[in-house]
Amino acid sequence: MDNYYMARALELSKKGMGLVNPNPMVGAVIVKDNKIIGEGYHEYFGGPHAEVNAFKNATGDVEGATIYVTLEPCAHYGKTPPCAEAIVKNKISKVVVGMVDPNPLVAGRGIDILKNNGIEVIKGIMEKEIEKTNEIFIKYITKKKPFCIMKTAMTLDGKISTSTEDSKWISNEKSRAYVHELRHMVTGIMVGIGTVLADDPELTTRREGKISKNPIRIIIDSTAKVPLDSKVLICDDKVKTIIVTTKFADSTKIEAIKKKGAQVIVTPSENKWVNLNYLMGSLGDMGIDSILLEGGSTLNYSALNEGIVDKVISFISPKIFGGTSGKTPVGGVGIKYVKDSILLTDTLVSRFNEDIMIEGYIKKS
Repeated sequence: MDNYYMARALELSKKGMGLVNPNPMVGAVIVKDNKIIGEGYHEYFGGPHAEVNAFKNATGDVEGATIYVTLEPCAHYGKTPPCAEAIVKNKISKVVVGMVDPNPLVAGRGIDILKNNGIEVIKGIMEKEIEKTNEIFIKYITKKKPFCIMKTAMTLDGKISTSTEDSKWISNEKSRAYVHELRHMVTGIMVGIGTVLADDPELTTRREGKISKNPIRIIIDSTAKVPLDSKVLICDDKVKTIIVTTKFADSTKIEAIKKKGAQVIVTPSENKWVNLNYLMGSLGDMGIDSILLEGGSTLNYSALNEGIVDKVISFISPKIFGGTSGKTPVGGVGIKYVKDSILLTDTLVSRFNEDIMIEGYIKKS
């Protein structure tokens, strides 16, 4: 039954997807006499935690009950009081924890508070599933850098455009709708200046019938070529933009970009290319915990080459373009030998009608 109740807590936690960043998604279920009497999840950043919401929603006396929580109850004062103390106060007799808090500064402290107050603690229930759900949080809290997902869409013969650079649309409507779910899930979306010049995209999130969160638009533009009338420079409280450039950009243009409401980050550079590793550190310091990379072939290669990509999601459509001039998802200099290939692990295959989606994690050396 531990797995049954924890599965329900995990299901609840996913309701906070895209709304709690950079905090983790957490769900909680209170069980007494083999019945669920309370449920809750972390609904939005800065709001009450899952355990507190479960207590608030309880339909009966929680004293002596068991609470299932996907992440170790917090033990520190932040935007809300410690959940471990709330559990003690409500006289819970047993706590089942899915995953210990990966933050090295706090890991285990919540569990210690519970045990020191005579509460039985079981941990590690559905741990792998919960870790996958919170992979963004785990990377960010341990490395202080964003979790980077590289998304591509290509034809069966590996093209992202025709010989005339036509690319709308390669993937089908269902696949594109899923991409908007990904945009909602992350804090930032990154493209290169080539994409902006070619398509003038809005890079916003559209989820029919659902609350949508627009990711911060991050434009890699080493010489500040972005047109001032671009859609990505239409900024307000709901959609923000960061232009990432170098010392080779014109200072007057940088000031003009700032006047449009965008933020500008200047990274070190010796060859007119943005230093992506430096950028990841800067974005992490800004609280950006995740990035969806929707770049062109040049930016994709640079991101892979500099080692900033954690996960790849690739849509393959049953179309064939042919030709030798059509671009592929990853360009650049490329790999010289098969033995040096960039490898994916833990791959998963899904279908979106006729499209196939392959996702996997970059195998780190």
